[in-house]
Amino acid sequence: MGLFATCDLCDLHKSDSDGAFRVLPPVFKDFGGRLVFSGPVSTVKCHEDNTSVKTAVESPGNGRVLVVDGGGSLRRALVGGNLAAAAARNGWAGLVVDGCVRDIAELRQSDVGIRALALMPLPTERRAPGQVDVPVQVQGVWIRPGDWLYADADGIVVLAEPA
Repeated sequence: MGLFATCDLCDLHKSDSDGAFRVLPPVFKDFGGRLVFSGPVSTVKCHEDNTSVKTAVESPGNGRVLVVDGGGSLRRALVGGNLAAAAARNGWAGLVVDGCVRDIAELRQSDVGIRALALMPLPTERRAPGQVDVPVQVQGVWIRPGDWLYADADGIVVLAEPA
């Protein structure tokens, strides 16, 4: 991961109109052990069932960022301490969850970036695995597998190609 600042990326791309540069709304909070992270995107689309999230973080991350489209649900946590530890252990740079997380003390100790909407102590129910590596819409912004995501204290931006 090279040095970057999301503000600088926004300054550089503020006039872009082709959709290759996107900025996520400022609704995500920082919960992980890394504040700054970036990498190529892998996606999971699921609803209140983290089966596919667990499978993803237990596989080699190779510096990728897992974007989880949880539909913005605030009813169940899609990532907890065990999954965060697995993500860190397996080389994921970060997780961006359009939904909730839990186990804040454990999340903070994991060497992985974690952004999510809120904390929710209630775990998921295992009902139906989600879809993996499909285009997802997170807070109204399209994110595709292979996009590049950059996150720092100022926000989260997504580019079609590495910056």
